[in-house]
Amino acid sequence: MNVLVLNVGSSSLKFQLLDTDGDRIAENADRRLARGQIERIGGEAVITARSADGPTVHRTAPLRDHAAAVDAVLRWLTSAESGGRPAGPIGSVGEIGAVGHRVVHGGERFTRSTLIDDAVLQGIEETFDLAPLHNPSNMKGIRAARSALGPAVPQVAVFDTAFHHTLPDYAYLYALPYQLYRRHRVRRYGFHGTSHRYVAHRWRQLTGREREGTKLVTLHLGNGCSACAIRDGDSVDTSMGFTPLEGLVMGTRSGDMDPAILDYVAAKEGLSLPEVEALLNKQSGLLGISGLTNDMRELLAEAAEHDDRRARLAIELFCYRARKYVGGYVAALGGTDAIAFAGGVGENAAAVRARVCAGLEWMGVVLDPEKNAATIGVEGRIDAVGSRVEVWVIPTDEELLIARDTWRVMHGVEQRY
Repeated sequence: MNVLVLNVGSSSLKFQLLDTDGDRIAENADRRLARGQIERIGGEAVITARSADGPTVHRTAPLRDHAAAVDAVLRWLTSAESGGRPAGPIGSVGEIGAVGHRVVHGGERFTRSTLIDDAVLQGIEETFDLAPLHNPSNMKGIRAARSALGPAVPQVAVFDTAFHHTLPDYAYLYALPYQLYRRHRVRRYGFHGTSHRYVAHRWRQLTGREREGTKLVTLHLGNGCSACAIRDGDSVDTSMGFTPLEGLVMGTRSGDMDPAILDYVAAKEGLSLPEVEALLNKQSGLLGISGLTNDMRELLAEAAEHDDRRARLAIELFCYRARKYVGGYVAALGGTDAIAFAGGVGENAAAVRARVCAGLEWMGVVLDPEKNAATIGVEGRIDAVGSRVEVWVIPTDEELLIARDTWRVMHGVEQRY
């Protein structure tokens, strides 16, 4: 079945078209037919797309809204411009069997990927105040796809928060007055769940392990970063909290901090609360410490070529925070079988992986420098012979998991998280 996967932001749209079915899920032989993204929706949009058999297409087009963007994707998928079949990766939109949507926040209601109907749409709308920067955009993508393909094409919502619904109450509650949880559901929700879930599943495939009896710490390190403690295949703790701001140092987000800083900085700088929140989300992290960039590749180059002090400091702070979380989650799990790196930084920055693992020898982590340096953007085990803890690089594939979940929902197959 051809599944169109959509990941919609406020002014962007990422898409993939995948062919997946039950047999291929078992064999890990799904086919990626096309992928691309559209940026700057609402003006002269920038479109980048590529089919499995064709060249990468770069062009611009005036796209006034998300509906126009979805329509542009569908036209490209069935066009000769894609370089796929004579009519494109698919001959017509009728070959799309379903649409899978990334939805960031499912609240406490949505703990599984779910077939979208009017009641589910209402439920997603009720989470807008929990994810005001993400869920309204995700909803625009759902409505645009419904309008373009018609109500007969099933749509499935795959929630970033769903994997973390297994957190125990002592892990998801904050030590605030309990009525704030009861009245307003103030708690840890966790994010990047689709990525952590994929990495954990893929690790078990690669090692031949069953869910039961396994312990794993996963690190999704990109512009956004999070750690996850996984026992018996279930998430039992994660670093992101009520919002994606909590936890690790990120590209532009501060991660953990003393909440009293908000009022102090607001008073000293004459900032409103929304302005302080914007500072923590968009001007902090690697960008804030270095004063240069939120891009780890540029920071590593700057530190290597010019020995820039603040670039070095940003890198060290980033790696130190990740190492602290690994140690904490190993303690929470009572040991671990493996540590797995994913995300753009985790998959490609060998120097970051080495720094995160440096100092973890006490728990049996020993990297092989040559394996680590050679494992860039590909799956691989990078620990040394004799290391008591396995260390893996497992590139995440959230779109593939969304396509597979869509197939499972459509065919009533159990979603084993």
